[in-house]
Amino acid sequence: DGPEEVRVAAHAFNQMQMRIRSFVDDRLRMLAAIAHDLRGPITRVRLRVEQMAIDDETQRKIIANLDEMAQMVESSLAFARDEATTEASQPVDLAALLATICDDAVDAGHRAEFAFEGRLVFQGRPLALKRLFANLVDNAVRYGGRADVRASIDKQKLQVRVEDEGPGIPEREMENVFKPFFRIERSRNKRTGGIGLGLATARTIARAHGGDVIVAHRPEGGLQPTVALPR
Repeated sequence: DGPEEVRVAAHAFNQMQMRIRSFVDDRLRMLAAIAHDLRGPITRVRLRVEQMAIDDETQRKIIANLDEMAQMVESSLAFARDEATTEASQPVDLAALLATICDDAVDAGHRAEFAFEGRLVFQGRPLALKRLFANLVDNAVRYGGRADVRASIDKQKLQVRVEDEGPGIPEREMENVFKPFFRIERSRNKRTGGIGLGLATARTIARAHGGDVIVAHRPEGGLQPTVALPR
């Protein structure tokens, strides 16, 4: 309703939004389709390599490369699924969720701690939020030796900080680390890191909930990613 000029402008913005959403959905479907179709050839090549009469060291290196390719494919599929999910929104107690994530990290032999009294109820997608915070805690224990998770809440927003004791990242890379498949350590070796989708996925999920993720260095050393979600 309202003046004709306002209605025309609103209609144009709605059309633009639909086109952008359609474009993004098409790109995600293409990514998912390519990743899905690559799984078959990778598996077949691996089977053929295992049957080839080559020396063990060469075979081991080829299979290791194929395993890295398979990991990238699976990560791409997971990223596309996260983007295109239709998971229903519901009240989530983030305090209980964060405590569970830290307990799981401790059970896996890592140092992780979350201390908060009370509940942190937020309206969101439970599985997506779990993936968001699990990625940040996993990064902290993998690269920073430990994860100290802190939460705060006020009338406008809810904040969760995940602090570590690692070397941090170069200032020039602060924004690049949120790009899909970007890694400061350039190899794809599982022992030195993942595929490079952890922070990209975390920011995507946070922004889908109206929030954001930023990274900063701690004065004492180490990295401090902060998730801000609107109340």
